[in-house]
Amino acid sequence: MSETIMKKMDENRWLIEPAGGMRVPGILYTSERLLRDMGGDESPKQVANVAHLPGIVKYSLAMPDMHWGYGFPIGGVAAFDMASGIVSPGGVGYDINCGCRMMTTRLDLDAIRKQLPELVTALFQNIPSGVGSTGPLKLSPKDSRKVLIEGAKWTVDQGYGTPEDLEATEDHGAMDGADPEKISARAMDRGKQQLGTLGSGNHFLEIEVVEEIFDPIAAAAFGLEQDQIAVMIHSGSRGLGYQVCDDYLARMIKHMREMSLNLPDRQLACAYLDSQAGKDYLAAMACAANYAWANRQMLMHWTRETFEKTLRKTPRELGMRLLYDVCHNIAKIETLPVDGQLKKLCVHRKGATRAFPAGHPAVPERYRKVGQPVLIPGDMGTGSYVLAGTDRAYEDTFGSTCHGAGRVMSRAQATKLSKGRVVHRDMADRGVIVMASGRGTLREEIPEAYKNLDEVVAVVHRAGISKKVAKLRSLGCIKG
Repeated sequence: MSETIMKKMDENRWLIEPAGGMRVPGILYTSERLLRDMGGDESPKQVANVAHLPGIVKYSLAMPDMHWGYGFPIGGVAAFDMASGIVSPGGVGYDINCGCRMMTTRLDLDAIRKQLPELVTALFQNIPSGVGSTGPLKLSPKDSRKVLIEGAKWTVDQGYGTPEDLEATEDHGAMDGADPEKISARAMDRGKQQLGTLGSGNHFLEIEVVEEIFDPIAAAAFGLEQDQIAVMIHSGSRGLGYQVCDDYLARMIKHMREMSLNLPDRQLACAYLDSQAGKDYLAAMACAANYAWANRQMLMHWTRETFEKTLRKTPRELGMRLLYDVCHNIAKIETLPVDGQLKKLCVHRKGATRAFPAGHPAVPERYRKVGQPVLIPGDMGTGSYVLAGTDRAYEDTFGSTCHGAGRVMSRAQATKLSKGRVVHRDMADRGVIVMASGRGTLREEIPEAYKNLDEVVAVVHRAGISKKVAKLRSLGCIKG
């Protein structure tokens, strides 16, 4: 554990008081159990480092799934004043708009139990996955530009979904301000053949069943019922987003030298929001975000087709409907309350999810009475939670909550620990069918490599920054 000094505020929050060049305090949303399990993880130190950045507002935050990342901790949240603040690629992450999409169905567990192995196999065969995977859709230069500007709308216009899908997607699946001219030729080339691909690492497509309902009113609004079959997709902007991050980190390191901006970690490379470098990054980041939304829309379309064909169901019988799509690696310009007044901010959520409350105009109309759906997946095979955004999150955490379980082991540590194990058999013993492109991915993603999802979700629920609606159990999972 980091030597950064933390003081307990209450059972869900720890305080890092300003010291040295810190402009604001740090606040960690966590529990004593989760802190003990962090071992030598240095993410609290990264929370303190982020507090050094110019224009940071109120505090540097970390969610209970926090762990070491590039520059910002994964699970980090920070908001910056538009006039004096910065934007940092390290506060967004390499996989820009990595996010989750959950679909509900009209099926229950009994309806698919016997065909589950066949269904998982069909999804594995039909959904391109793995490192460097490419999909059947080859984009022309003209269509590539349209995807970067229009996002998920482009895929729907091509017949890969419905307008209703866009209504249930954060920002309707497209950020404003995207400018393909700010994307390098290398980034464009990397994205050309990867639309509609899952990727590798912790990305997955999972068949789940609703195991427990905590809030019947919100669950009904979200279309969730006991024993219902649902699908969770976790993926992002693939090589295109990675390249955008890489390109702009190099540019911002140079920008910082020119501005004589001294920070405790060069990985916090940033640019002022009103600088050309800052504006260019936001325009390029929006392109990658739009690509990610289009990517998940394509994955959803092929998932629908696979379910219909394998189960021999009509679209009406299947009833696969998008509950919500939310991103968790992004910097967004939002108007939020600060000390009782609304203020326009640039909010960085790196491994953190938006959690807007009931009544907010950004929440889809059909959910507006209960709050924005929040999707919190666990590690491979441990299921997921659906929560709802709250007023407390809007007021205390810039409308943010956690995004998943969060790692407690590096991939190398997990691979070493799982040596000699046949991971897919271990998962089968737990009642989960798992298929992956390579054994290495399964070994890196063993359940022990992650924090306890129940405890992570309990922290945000107790803290009031999102409220539990339902828990889902894993049945089958495909990975890269």
